[in-house]
Amino acid sequence: MSRGRLAALATVLLCVLLLAVVLSEVKHAVGHRGLPLTHASIIREQAAAKHLDPALIAAVIYAESKFDPRTSAAGAQGLMQILPATAYYLAHLSGGSQFTESDLATPRINVAYGSYYLRYLLDHYKGNELLAVAAYNGGLSNVDTWTARANAEGGELTVASIPFPETRAYVQRVLDAQRAYRSTYPRELGLR
Repeated sequence: MSRGRLAALATVLLCVLLLAVVLSEVKHAVGHRGLPLTHASIIREQAAAKHLDPALIAAVIYAESKFDPRTSAAGAQGLMQILPATAYYLAHLSGGSQFTESDLATPRINVAYGSYYLRYLLDHYKGNELLAVAAYNGGLSNVDTWTARANAEGGELTVASIPFPETRAYVQRVLDAQRAYRSTYPRELGLR
């Protein structure tokens, strides 16, 4: 093979290699756009402090706000979409005395309160993530009622048996997102 042909072949191989790298980076970037992650250090910190799976915190944030800390029509605020009344209740439970509603706009405080609430719900439901996530969306008293009904009928509450369509979809979205965050962002969430 002549030098010219070898040089042309080397150029083609180099272009193919560069194209593969670029396509891989584009695929990675597109995948991350669909599954955003910001404030990873706050999520890791709160997960460690509250003994939570950081991917669960990220998944709840994703389901609640997609990491866009806007105020909802119902008045829920911040990354974890916490209602001010819930935040005041959590402040009372946790011994917080300096809380003000405007604190919910601060990512560190919002994620701390949302994580505290997740821990509270997980403790209430003896570690059952499905029930805790359902209560985060549908309310503690509703999930207690649904669980009691399912138990009385000899079963347990499953995603499919959640009576509220919005809560059923929310739970599925969070559980799916939790798996996706674990596989997409293991390093950023401190999972390895």
